[in-house]
Formats: sequence, structure tokens, C-alpha cells
Amino acid sequence: EAVREELRLGREESAKAAKDLREEVSAGQKLSMDTMVRTIGEMGKSQNDQLNSIARRIQELTESNRTGIEKLRSTIDTQLKHLQESNERKLDQMRETVDEKLQITLEKRLSQSFKLVSERLEAVQHGLGEMQNLATGVGDLKRVLTNVKARGTWGEVQLGALLEQILTPDQYDKNVRTRGDSQESVEYAIRLPGQDDDPESCVWMPIDSKFPQEDYLKLVEAADTADGDAVQKATAALLRSVHSSAKKIRDKYLNPPATTDFAIMFLPTEGLYAEVLRQPGQVEKIQQDYRIVVAGPTTLSAILSSLRIGFRTLAIEKRSSEVWKVLAAVKTEFGKFGHVLKTVKRQLNTASNTIEQTGVRSRAMERKLRAVEELPSEETSRILELPDSGIE
Repeated sequence: EAVREELRLGREESAKAAKDLREEVSAGQKLSMDTMVRTIGEMGKSQNDQLNSIARRIQELTESNRTGIEKLRSTIDTQLKHLQESNERKLDQMRETVDEKLQITLEKRLSQSFKLVSERLEAVQHGLGEMQNLATGVGDLKRVLTNVKARGTWGEVQLGALLEQILTPDQYDKNVRTRGDSQESVEYAIRLPGQDDDPESCVWMPIDSKFPQEDYLKLVEAADTADGDAVQKATAALLRSVHSSAKKIRDKYLNPPATTDFAIMFLPTEGLYAEVLRQPGQVEKIQQDYRIVVAGPTTLSAILSSLRIGFRTLAIEKRSSEVWKVLAAVKTEFGKFGHVLKTVKRQLNTASNTIEQTGVRSRAMERKLRAVEELPSEETSRILELPDSGIE
């Protein structure tokens, strides 16, 4: 009971204290609100005064700026007008100067261009003339290549030019008859050394040029059109022609021991030689069956260069034997020279001894004649009837 009473009293006190607190807070809030309202009112009034002052200042500045802008616009307009007039005058002067310079430059450039075009036209005309000459030359070459005899002559001329460039004239010959029982003569043959005991003998190595152009052109045309069957047929025809030419060279020109046991078949163009070389085993088959070596321009140049080196080696060997003979002769003569030198030395020693003995006798005579009075040279010459020697 006492605890409950105390609790009740405590609740009443708390309620009363809370009520007093609420009243006090409410009074404080009302006082603060009144103070804030008065302060805000005073601040609003002060701000209105300031705003009015700022508005008046802005209006004054606006009026001042408007006046200044009007003056500035008037000044700028005047300056722009003067500047425009000045620019127009300068632009007119610049236009006149530019027009004058453009006219001069244009005339100069046009004259140079016309001159250049004229020179180019002359060059083009000259080139057209050269092209016409070239076309004429190509036509002539085509006519040469379509004629079998002329084509053979062309291949022969090319072969002769290669031989002339690499070998000396005494190392090869043309139109050589390699068989005594035949009138056939090979176009060119290289002169190789023969038997050692006969320096004048030689062995010929035949070289003949062949140019199966028709079969080769058919092969090229078939390859350009990508016709496989035509390529095979043209290749077979080309190989038959090459084999036939190799057989003819063997039968006509090979005649060991007057010739080598093989000959060279020269194909005048690298394309033709490359096409034959491209066929597997054909070059080896031609060499084995007919003893014929197939060569193009480059290959033949290499073969001829090797032969030239061999000729030089052989010449060096021959010259070295001659040098040995000369050295042997010099050795023999040197032995004789030594014997003669000994004889001369012996004779010189004898003459020296004789001269020495004569000097001894001369000194003895001088000793005997020392007491005899000498005569002047002129009187001596007169008495002894000696010729005038010019010695005093």
C-alpha cells in the first residue's frame, strides 16, 4: 500500500512537472516567435530600403551606360566608315596590283606551258617514229622467224656471236666437215687439242643450233589458254622435234676420234631451253641416247667459259715446258760462263804478275839512274825523237 501510494505521488509529481515544462516551453516558443517576427519585419524593411537604393543605382547606371553606348556607337560608326573607305581604297590598289601580276604570271606560265607542251609533242612524235621503226623491226624479225631457213640463220648468227665473245678465232671454226665420206658440215666446231706427240692435230667438238619455233609457239599458246590437252600435245610435238634434231646431229657430225663422242645442240632462246629442261628426264635421255648435250644461251656461255679456262691452262702448261727448256739452256751456258770466267781470272792473275815484275825492274832502273841528271822534257823528246804526248 505504501509503495503504491509513493508511486501514485511520483506519477502526479511527474505529470505536474511535465505540465509546468510544457507551459514554460510554450511561453518560450511564443516569445521566440514574436521576436523572430519582429526581426524578420525589420529585416524585410531594411532589405526593401536597400533594394530601392540598388534599383535607383541600377537605373542611374543604365542611363549612364545608354549614354556611353550611344557615344561609343557613334564613334565606332565613324571609325568603321573611315576604315571601310580606307579598306576599299587599299583593296582597289591590291586588286590592280594582283591583276597586273596575275596577268604577267599567267602570260609567263602559259608561254612556258605551251613551250613544254610543244617539246612533249616533239618527244611524242619522235617516240612514235621510234615505235614505228621498232614495229618495222619486229615485223622484220617476225618474218625472219617464220621463215625456216632465215630462222636457222638467226640461230647460227647468235651462236657465232657467243663464240666470238668468249673464244679466240683459233679456238673454233665454222662450216667444219667432220666426216670424210660426207659433204655435210657443222655450223661451228670447237678445236680441242689432239695427240700429245702431234701438236698440229686437233679434235673437233661440233655445235649446231636448232630452233623448232612452230611447236614451241603452239605450246605457249596452249599454256596461255590453259588448255591441258593442247599443252600435252604441243609438249609431245616439241620433244619429238628436239629428239629428231639430236638424232640428225649425231648421224651427221659425230665421228670419233676426229670429233668428240658428243656434240652440243644450241637452242637460241632461254624460253625454249627452259621448256625442254622442264620435262623430267628428257635432257638426260637425249644425252644418253644420242650423245647430245642440250644448251641454251646462258648454259652455252658457261660451257664456253669453262673451255676457255681449259685452253688457258693448256697454254700455260705448254709455255711452262718451254720455260723449263730455256732454263736448262741457261744452266748449260752458265756452266760455260763459269769456266770462261775462271780462264779470264787466271789470265788476269798472269798479267798482274807480269806487271808486278815490270814494276820491280822499273824501280831497279830508277835506282841506277838516280845519279844521272835529268834533261828538260822538250830536249828529251828531241834527242830520243819521241812524239808529243801532251804529258808534262
